[in-house]
Amino acid sequence: MSREHDLPDHPQAAGRRLLLKGAALAAGAGALAAVPGTAQAAPRRPAPYGNPLVRRRADPHIHRHTDGTYYFTATVPEYDRIVLRRSRTLGGLSTAAETVIWRAHPTGDMAAHIWAPELHRIGGKWYVYFAAAPAEDVWRIRIWVLENASPDPLKGTWVEKGRITTEWETFSLDATTFTHRGTRYLCWAQHEPGMDNNTALWLSEMADPWTLKGPQVRLSTPEFDWECVGYKVNEGPYVLQRHGRVFLTYSASATDRHYCVGLLTADAGSDLMDPASWTKSPVPVFTSNDTTGQYGPGHNCFTVAEDGRTDVLVYHARPYKDITGDPLDDPNRHTRIQRLGWRPDGTPDFGVPVADTPA
Repeated sequence: MSREHDLPDHPQAAGRRLLLKGAALAAGAGALAAVPGTAQAAPRRPAPYGNPLVRRRADPHIHRHTDGTYYFTATVPEYDRIVLRRSRTLGGLSTAAETVIWRAHPTGDMAAHIWAPELHRIGGKWYVYFAAAPAEDVWRIRIWVLENASPDPLKGTWVEKGRITTEWETFSLDATTFTHRGTRYLCWAQHEPGMDNNTALWLSEMADPWTLKGPQVRLSTPEFDWECVGYKVNEGPYVLQRHGRVFLTYSASATDRHYCVGLLTADAGSDLMDPASWTKSPVPVFTSNDTTGQYGPGHNCFTVAEDGRTDVLVYHARPYKDITGDPLDDPNRHTRIQRLGWRPDGTPDFGVPVADTPA
């Protein structure tokens, strides 16, 4: 993302305050999204972008490079490769050529469930963070890193730097990285042994782009009803740093119409590794919308528009509510983008997922 990925981190279950600081919730609770699956008001203004941006691409990530070029990657329905697109404009990503930069191995630890890639520029090199699992045990998912020293991520060689080692050998995925006050962090989702959940959100400082410095701290675990529909999930974290605060979005519940976005907030001057620095919204901030016909919005990131100033929300959603079978077998999670609003108190206004652009 531009402006150093625009992003921050999360809160902790113990000692967490449920009201956003500085009247964030008081000023915005009414504007925060309602319970997932309920009809809400239509957007206040038409979307300036065509949607869907890219069909059948879930868990989208858009990186705006320092030269203004946009790079797009996402999960493909086959879960077997990592793709990359490039464009001078956000809208151009829709028709940009797609290049496969890495493929799953035929056997071994990086052979299945290739999920949620993110592209980052760190120290003059390109890095991709993604999830993968062994062909023989497709749910033993872990976080992996690729590195490319070429100035052009569509050229050069992508080198496998290995797996990111966390405190436990458990289900882990959805890694994102950002810097704050000169320190680089990794935030990710992982199951903690002994916890009654699928995944919680974790944060650690980094020693280098593929190594955690430790310790790792828990920022959020599923606790509200809207975080526990189908599965008890907090996943897909992403950071946005604005107005003296660090905002951390994440996704919750099963990947059907109940999937939605939650929000953690910390003061920019606070210790991000202290779970008490984070506050958690007790309601989701971005949910399914019957009026616009978009369901299960989530796994978002942020970028900025071509003007370098306007914040843009990037996410996936489906254009229908009911799914037959396992949602992970349904390929129609489409990448979508829309302008991110801001309230007078400096907190983000996500609005609702906009309707599809008429053909």
